[in-house]
Amino acid sequence: MPPRTPPSARATSRLDPRKPFVLEVRELGRRPGSMRAIRGDVPAPADLSVGMAAIPAGASLTLDLRLESVVEGVLVSGTVTAPVTAECARCLGPVSDSVSVPVTELFAYPDSATEQTSEEDEVSHLVGDMLDLEPVIRDALVLDLPLSPLCREDCRGLCAGCGERLDDLPDDHTHTTTDPRWAALVERFGGSPEKE
Repeated sequence: MPPRTPPSARATSRLDPRKPFVLEVRELGRRPGSMRAIRGDVPAPADLSVGMAAIPAGASLTLDLRLESVVEGVLVSGTVTAPVTAECARCLGPVSDSVSVPVTELFAYPDSATEQTSEEDEVSHLVGDMLDLEPVIRDALVLDLPLSPLCREDCRGLCAGCGERLDDLPDDHTHTTTDPRWAALVERFGGSPEKE
């Protein structure tokens, strides 16, 4: 088992209060039950994507959060809503949607029992009187993005022969193909090639 990082060493870096996801919680004090609501829009950070779906960098993320002081730290709960752009996994057409994800995270006080008894990556930590929501929001949004987005549930995809969208082609759309193994016989004796 690797040696534990002492709690005092975890908070050596300072957070930049000018960043949109860094919040100051000094006004909550250490009074369990005191709360503060956070509602507003912040720009999405870069690289919020998975496979064929992404949240555009700089897009407006809508935060509806509650910060509540508890015995062990500050509990952040609420929802984050973001626009999603994607390509349909079947026809490669554009897809626009939105996701709304729940967020619940405890940011432990530096000298709390939670801080003392947990590994560094098990729980989020307050740094001074500030907390950084970006990793929590990033994880929640990326995990909720669709792996195979669809423009419609009944999307038929692309034609294997010409690559056109099957929804844009007539129902009797086919391609004439000749199996290369039989091509010489078809040329010599004539005959009808196979239809797809």
